[in-house]
Amino acid sequence: MTTADRPSLLLVEDDGVLGPLIAELLEPDYQVRLVTDGRDGLHLGLTQAWDVMVIDRGLPVMDGIALIAALRSKGIATPILILTALGDAGEKVRGLDAGANDYVTKPFDAAELAARLRALTRTFAPAAAPLTIGDWELDPAQRTVRSVYGHAVSLTAKEAQLLAALAAEPDRVFTRDELLAAYFHASDQPGMIDTYVHHLRRKVAKAVIRTVHGVGYQIGDASE
Repeated sequence: MTTADRPSLLLVEDDGVLGPLIAELLEPDYQVRLVTDGRDGLHLGLTQAWDVMVIDRGLPVMDGIALIAALRSKGIATPILILTALGDAGEKVRGLDAGANDYVTKPFDAAELAARLRALTRTFAPAAAPLTIGDWELDPAQRTVRSVYGHAVSLTAKEAQLLAALAAEPDRVFTRDELLAAYFHASDQPGMIDTYVHHLRRKVAKAVIRTVHGVGYQIGDASE
């Protein structure tokens, strides 16, 4: 829970050198609690309120992906940044799909880590209103797409962000680079957008996103 001067941060990192170093770097701006395995991270994540969590990908007892998935399955909505030494696109997608809000690849720049945590803990405007996609309705806050018949599809945070961006401007064709710069990590490749488009089409409907060849993507009609 936020104190009068510093938000609270749960750091789950098993590296005996890196963990205390990260804690020391963040202490001026956060109240940091450091634990070194996934089991302790799960216990504290479920029993105490936190403003943000930083979770290592490779942890003893319970790895970071399993820990994040377990927290999200219990309704914990705290922003989570995952630290990973595995920089390939597939691993990043796994972390985001498990429920992480962002990630930083090791070795990382301390200033970038601090900036990403500020972004996760920043106070934003009220949640956007539901958006129409054909006969379907997207609720970005709840991360669900619901059909006219009441059938609901759950989305990951990144999937909901990407779909909401397209649905908010239905007449606009977005390039991959525009979507990448706005919603993904600077080190990612445009192919990351294609991966998430594939996920959304598989979850909702093939026509939910339209490919404009040679340009990029535009919202489609999930009811088609």
